[in-house]
Amino acid sequence: MMCFSTLLFEWCIPFRYRNDDENDDAEAEKLVEVLMINSTSGPGLLFPKGGWENDETVKEAAVREAIEEAGVRGDLMDFIGNYHFKSKTLQDECCPEGLCKASMFALFVKEELQSWPEQSTRTRSWLTISEAVENCRHKWMEEALKQFSIWLEDKM
Repeated sequence: MMCFSTLLFEWCIPFRYRNDDENDDAEAEKLVEVLMINSTSGPGLLFPKGGWENDETVKEAAVREAIEEAGVRGDLMDFIGNYHFKSKTLQDECCPEGLCKASMFALFVKEELQSWPEQSTRTRSWLTISEAVENCRHKWMEEALKQFSIWLEDKM
């Protein structure tokens, strides 16, 4: 039996503010950095992501995945948007096209863990938004970063 469905994932864009070290002015603009992790299946960087368990909400899953994959804790802020993409690795009988939908959230990082579940296979990289755009593994993530930037402007 063939069924056609879209696989659902939750993702987050972990971020922090860093003061510009070159300027001692207390009014100096804060630099925003986003946290990306290496992909375990090829080149390029990703944001923490995963599916959710039956006993948790999408938001709870986003927070859990940030801890498991990137080793960070913080405050889940707002929903950034839904993004559709295809995944060759997720093609199967129930999803022959590999269609996926990512719900993206902003996560304000308050703590970087020294040890976390996937640290043996994941490397963390703090990047400016423009650096993150250059290093995104997937085009749709660039769109998510653009939306994140718009959201951030409204929050500042």
